[in-house]
Amino acid sequence: MPDLELARIPGGAVRLHDARRKRRWTVELEPFELGVYPVTQEQLAEMLGETASHPRRPATDLSWLRAIRFCNAASEWEGLDPAYTFDGEEVAWDVGADGYRLPTEAEWESACRAGSTGPHYGPLAEVAWTSADGVGSPQDVGGKLPNLHGLFDTLGNVWEWCWDLLDPARYGDYRVFRGGGFADDAWSARASTRRGGAPRMHHDDVGLRVARGAFSTVDEAQGWSAAADRERAAIDDPLPPGWTPRR
Repeated sequence: MPDLELARIPGGAVRLHDARRKRRWTVELEPFELGVYPVTQEQLAEMLGETASHPRRPATDLSWLRAIRFCNAASEWEGLDPAYTFDGEEVAWDVGADGYRLPTEAEWESACRAGSTGPHYGPLAEVAWTSADGVGSPQDVGGKLPNLHGLFDTLGNVWEWCWDLLDPARYGDYRVFRGGGFADDAWSARASTRRGGAPRMHHDDVGLRVARGAFSTVDEAQGWSAAADRERAAIDDPLPPGWTPRR
């Protein structure tokens, strides 16, 4: 498999925002590594024994579950400890494993911002493929300028799956994707924009970027915790108008 080139992302603080819950909070991050590019069609195809029609384009039509399995397969390929274990379709993250994984939301936003505080880390036309470019599909990775961490395409081109649940009280097991895609406008291609989908969902503008980094904690790391997920999922009051009960 072609190398998954990683950049070292320093530790530090990142400010996150949950619009529905009207909550802002700060996450302290330890250093970690993140892919310089989204995973490409070539990398995915070689792992699966297939042929890529556009080798340098980001791999898309990729569900969250398939992205998780790609991470484990890449870890096993390189002799690393897989980050994820499965119980049916329930996935657990071993935060002490050194293998490939999806970034947490906090990791993704911190790496994307690269110290910037605005919605974009540079002029959007120079750093991101968006609807303003008039393209009809994802473009080869690395075609626009990188951010100050040397990461390409964190904004625009394709959305990227993260580990975190989107909003478990309202959307159940939906997982977050970040960054905006080739068909999105400037409002969606922002460092803080959150969207998500069901673990089996796949679209032509959602892919992944791998992370690495092991931590000494249990069931929590880099802004995520299993206990917080359970707390976020709990609603004792009647559901607000327009919400669909989770089944």
